[in-house]
Amino acid sequence: MVKVSASTKESEAFSQADEKPPSTGTSEAEEPPSKRFLRNKEIFFGHVPEEQWRSWRWQFQNRITSVEELARFIPLSAIERARLKLVTVKYPFSITPYYLCLINPDDPNDPVRKQAIPSFEEITLAGMGREDPLAETRDSVVLGLVRRYPDRVLMVLTNICPMFCRHCTRKREWRNGGWVRSSAEIERMLDYIRQNKAVRDVIISGGDPLTFSTAHLEEVISKLREIPHVEIIRIGTRFPVVLPQRIDDELCAMLSKYGPIWLNTHFNHPNEITPEASAACDRLLRSGVPVNNQSVLLRGVNDSVETQLKLCQGLLKIKVRPYYLFQTDEVEGTEHLRTPVETGIKILEGMRGHTSGLAIPTFVIDLPGGGGKIPLQPNYVLSQTEDELILRNYQGHIFRYRNPRLPALNRSCEPKAWQSAKGNRRNGGRNQKAKIKMQNDRAKVKNLHFELSF
Repeated sequence: MVKVSASTKESEAFSQADEKPPSTGTSEAEEPPSKRFLRNKEIFFGHVPEEQWRSWRWQFQNRITSVEELARFIPLSAIERARLKLVTVKYPFSITPYYLCLINPDDPNDPVRKQAIPSFEEITLAGMGREDPLAETRDSVVLGLVRRYPDRVLMVLTNICPMFCRHCTRKREWRNGGWVRSSAEIERMLDYIRQNKAVRDVIISGGDPLTFSTAHLEEVISKLREIPHVEIIRIGTRFPVVLPQRIDDELCAMLSKYGPIWLNTHFNHPNEITPEASAACDRLLRSGVPVNNQSVLLRGVNDSVETQLKLCQGLLKIKVRPYYLFQTDEVEGTEHLRTPVETGIKILEGMRGHTSGLAIPTFVIDLPGGGGKIPLQPNYVLSQTEDELILRNYQGHIFRYRNPRLPALNRSCEPKAWQSAKGNRRNGGRNQKAKIKMQNDRAKVKNLHFELSF
């Protein structure tokens, strides 16, 4: 593991630490997100040349990481500042200038703000979660390589992210400072994969692996692609959402050389689907990299049918597949963001029938203790017998459905003459008529199977 020191800021937005944040000049809660973004960008970062703004390295190096910096952009009372400082002792924060501009600074309940800016509940509700809820440390076969399923592994290459999501399942890593796996540690992961031929799917994660330079990331991906039994490489990253400038031509050209590579990203709210984020996803798709979305169900962010419909339909418009909707993990410091499980089930039920099946993600719980993912969905089967099912549709209407039974699939359904002839054979009988009858019945059943197959 290699420790990484914090980068020196290239520029400061304001010269005085205690200067009040500039007013956005609007209090309209319904202001279109794209308009708010442009307004905030002009007010907060209008002095930044466009070339710098478009540089992912500038965005990364100029992340907002202190309460004093944050207060230059977001109105914070003295009590709020004091509370935030208490929280950040245990759980720091990091927000890119781009993502900051998505926040409505005048709305304490803004759904983007809730994901990025610390909440006092992160420490006041302490003890209600687990540091490592998914038992990743226990399931690590070598340092940084988690194997929970027979055919896939998870490579954790770094704990560095462009933004510290307040619901992060690896929140425990924030107190360790920035680190990346050393070349020797990565090589040990690769050796394990080479030696275990059942591994066909490798997920590269972090932190966020796209914090690596493109050349550094290519070193890892190219070596994985040399392993014959590795069929699929997946990258887990939130860069398209929080710092879309990272998805540049150099990165896309590199990824296109090592397919099939899939990218799983993390949109949680429709306000995050900006022209910049859409363009980043489009560049990936044009490079042959399919993009899936893994959303997390968060209280006050996306825990309604209306928001999920808007999010998932918006994702389909930019050709991003809504893949998973995760119940928030039992992570210490996230209890205020967790919803009852039935909330997710009700959301799926509210979406079914009102939008395309393509827009409906799979709602899953990642079981504590490393139990793996299990899907949850509304119950549409009201009762079932051997012969029929009683079902309800999305409107609540009740339907009977005949459960098909083919005679040849069950010995009890065999023709009596057939059974009799079998008995005669076992008893040494020579009932020729029964044998002929049995052969004819077999032919009928065989023809029935043939007809049903078409």
